[in-house]
Amino acid sequence: MTAEGPITSVTADAVRALRAQVRSLCDEHDVSVELRARLVLSTTLLARDGLVAEPFTAHGQLDGPVLVVTVPLAAPLDRTRPLNLPLLPEPVDAPAAVWRVPAWTGPRGDSGPDPADDQSATEAELSALVARTDALEREHLQLKHELAETNSGVVAMYVELEDRDEQLRTAHAVIFRELEDALRPPPPTVEGVELGVHYRPADKDAPTGGDLYDWFVLADGTLQITIVDAVGHGVTCTRNALNVTHTIRTLTLDGYPLEDLVRRAAEINETLMATVLVARLDPRTGALRLAGGGHPPALLVSATGQSAYLQAKGRGVGFPDPGSHEIHSTTLSPGDLLLLYTDGLVESRGDVDEGEIRLADTAKARSRQPVGTSLSAIVEDMHDVVLYTDDTVLLGLRFQGLA
Repeated sequence: MTAEGPITSVTADAVRALRAQVRSLCDEHDVSVELRARLVLSTTLLARDGLVAEPFTAHGQLDGPVLVVTVPLAAPLDRTRPLNLPLLPEPVDAPAAVWRVPAWTGPRGDSGPDPADDQSATEAELSALVARTDALEREHLQLKHELAETNSGVVAMYVELEDRDEQLRTAHAVIFRELEDALRPPPPTVEGVELGVHYRPADKDAPTGGDLYDWFVLADGTLQITIVDAVGHGVTCTRNALNVTHTIRTLTLDGYPLEDLVRRAAEINETLMATVLVARLDPRTGALRLAGGGHPPALLVSATGQSAYLQAKGRGVGFPDPGSHEIHSTTLSPGDLLLLYTDGLVESRGDVDEGEIRLADTAKARSRQPVGTSLSAIVEDMHDVVLYTDDTVLLGLRFQGLA
């Protein structure tokens, strides 16, 4: 997905498999994790834009001390338009994206997590990019110290300082937004359910935030959706949100009941604070259950045009007495639209109560549109006047029922 539109429908398994191939090639030839991260992001973005030829494959061969990585494309890249990739491929006439990256031909080092473990590999790449950003910030600070200690070339050094400062801000924003986008999972395929998501950062030049989500299908066919809003800003906040979503997924797969997920996640993540809402839907019957952890309530817009907020009381991770105090249960009818969101959607004018009233009105007005279209339109309607900026995630689920 992009920051201004819903996630594409590219098969998640195919994209993950492509990432695993690229990581294996890089690990086999000891390509640095930071460079691997840029290469993985670039291939991911090409695949999600529908530019990679099916089946998704990546090939690599050594050319001296250089690893040549090739990903077949459906057509040659249009070089007349910006590619907006973290690592630009070489200009070639063939329908392929080709990168040449430095490789180490000596003894192999520690390659880190298994390339097939998409989540662990992505987190390792995030850590490498964080370390690189920290190094740039240290260089930036050192340059400031040098500037303060010298009496010559002041004007030239100020120009260089401002230029590097702008480069740092731009690189920081681009790298982490693309990486965060890669960490946001595409919607699973669930028969009888239409899914979509819209994400908008508080500042287009700001790094990642703590508004994240996770959705997957359990072994019995039940759909689970988790939405998290971690307290704070920046990369640390993103890590905290990831810790919560990963913990809840792991607890779910280990068999913990819905009632205990938020409380147990709080016990495991004692040093962070986040609100949580977990939804489980049986696509065969429409049975919906919600477990809350201090998060804004879900909004249900019925097929008949009525709207209601579904309260699932509880306290979030890191708060006193954390956990779900009650489970909200209801049954969706065909055509019903369920919205899960973070508080940035209803707090743009600084009044949550007014925001919830406006959200109910605009959701009813947009409820007949396809989910992907309606979500972006709802966010635009809610952010027509912005007095208080915050990251915004809006998830939509339309229950269609099984034929």
